[in-house]
Amino acid sequence: MRAPVHPLSRRRAGRPLVAAACALLAAAALAGCGSAASGPPVLNFYTPADNASGYAAAAEACTNAAGGRYSVVQQTLPKAADDQRLQLARRLVAGDPAVDIVGIDVTWTAEFAEAGWIAPFPEDVAREIQQGTLQGAYETGTYKDRLWAAPLNTNTQLLWYRTDLSPTPPATWDEMIRRSEELHQRGLPSYIEVQGAQYEGLSVWFNTLLTSAGGQLVSENGDVLVDKGPAARQAVSIMQRVAASPASDPSLSVAKENDGRLAMEAGTAAFQVNYPFVNASINTPPPDGGGGGTFIDEQGRPTTQDTGRRVADVFAWAPYPRVDPNRPATVTIGGLNLGVSTTSRHQDLAFEAVQCLRNRENQLHNATEGGVPPTLAALYDDLSFQQEYPAWEAIRDSLENASVRPKTPAYQSISIVLADLLNPPASINPDTIVPQLADQVQRAVNSEGLVP
Repeated sequence: MRAPVHPLSRRRAGRPLVAAACALLAAAALAGCGSAASGPPVLNFYTPADNASGYAAAAEACTNAAGGRYSVVQQTLPKAADDQRLQLARRLVAGDPAVDIVGIDVTWTAEFAEAGWIAPFPEDVAREIQQGTLQGAYETGTYKDRLWAAPLNTNTQLLWYRTDLSPTPPATWDEMIRRSEELHQRGLPSYIEVQGAQYEGLSVWFNTLLTSAGGQLVSENGDVLVDKGPAARQAVSIMQRVAASPASDPSLSVAKENDGRLAMEAGTAAFQVNYPFVNASINTPPPDGGGGGTFIDEQGRPTTQDTGRRVADVFAWAPYPRVDPNRPATVTIGGLNLGVSTTSRHQDLAFEAVQCLRNRENQLHNATEGGVPPTLAALYDDLSFQQEYPAWEAIRDSLENASVRPKTPAYQSISIVLADLLNPPASINPDTIVPQLADQVQRAVNSEGLVP
């Protein structure tokens, strides 16, 4: 799952169809099934619609770098992530040789690898890619000790808070809930904004809390671990307390990333856990951004009067809150990785082109123009990157201590059942839900039953 992207700067998935012919895809406005009969090989590079112009620029740069040996042509997939995954699945199942390089969500790595749709990277190439790549981002492209998808961009959540309401950031969820309730009692903005709707964002919230407490959802070999130890109960207890608090946002059970951003800009939220795009938004003039957010009075309440002070003037960032005061949070990261199709006639060239597409220049361009944080560690010391991402240090630190989603081909089904069981968060019963989670996750791993 990728975070929402601001106009300066998203994601989910569904289940594959196992049969479709390439001819059926003509209406999808994708590249044809054939390839050039003569001339240098053409490598088709399929990407999400978000930042398509940036990926096209990278394809052009890598074509020039190839010196006539091959060309890279960017192809835009549909806007919605479910549709992107479906189009790729159809083409790959049909054995389409015109699919060479695929931009895939970090949640799809195990599924695409297990299905035989993408090829493992040669070990020497994998070692080159690992050098200089943030370890958490690298892990999102691995499955069963092999690299299947090279990290192109990544994303992580931070704590965003208002310094007028909380001069220092809360270090833990317990502390943040307590401060929120104190603000509510004083009649001040108190909401903790988080992704509580029934979708992938809710599963990410749970996974981050679970791993931050020392737990794990599923092992790579499919063993269900969510009910082993106290971590899951700690995680669901926090979710229930946030949602059921008298200081909570009444719409939390339907809230997604953009809703949290808007609540903060409107002056009703004191805290939010969200992606870096919220900082770009609040500092961007309308209609693309929040233009500094609403005016606030001396106490910090939103007002229609021009007080000369807006939410942006007291907007700050900090590390994601901890579950355990003695253990840094392990935020579940998102991003886009590059895989080489097993149907490609030019796999060797495609592996070479992937390294160009994710090089320093292209990742920096994607970060500063497309709003997606890079996976190369060295770029976090680049001044042009730091200027676009004032919270760069907190982003880097979060990525270096990240968690990844469970590496299982069943992840999409697991995410669906998690989001169903955990919504609405205010109704969670910490005493009974953990065994239910374990049972439903096991059924998803076993491909049993119907998903909600």
